[in-house]
Amino acid sequence: MPQQDWQWSYNDTYNLLSVSLGAEMEFLTPYHKKLLIPDALVPTEFSLEQAKFYIAMVERLQNNLSLSNAALVQIALNATAAHFMLRPQMPKSWYFEVSDVCVYCEVGKLFELLSLKKQRVQVLVVENALQAAQVMLLSNRCELTDDKTMSRFDTIKVMHNRLLPIKFRLQAISA
Repeated sequence: MPQQDWQWSYNDTYNLLSVSLGAEMEFLTPYHKKLLIPDALVPTEFSLEQAKFYIAMVERLQNNLSLSNAALVQIALNATAAHFMLRPQMPKSWYFEVSDVCVYCEVGKLFELLSLKKQRVQVLVVENALQAAQVMLLSNRCELTDDKTMSRFDTIKVMHNRLLPIKFRLQAISA
């Protein structure tokens, strides 16, 4: 759970945004300087708004993913960093197939994207606007083109018509 001594800082040793989780623990995000807003480059308190977002994200992820607590915390901290500390992006929907399914998009919701390379990947909505959403990749990687690949926790903004509902496997129970 977030504490009053949590704070954002830019770790010059690793060239990544980090969250100090107390005196003895530092969490490194995957986000480099060129992706960050200027405020992310100076030590900043982990705000009440950010703590609420983080807690809501952990709770939502616990209900939708079967992962260890450490993995859920990692995803939630990266999602919080992406939501509050990354520069705004323009949509790059052209890397993904158009969906024929209308979806209701909101922050914290899980979706799939189908890349033009026919690779299906899982994403988490970290920011939502009227026509597009910034999503964070939860799959290990996604090939966008022959020479452009996204890695886990990278973000991309896509139009809502690229988002596919996740197909959950239903289990039949016989009596």
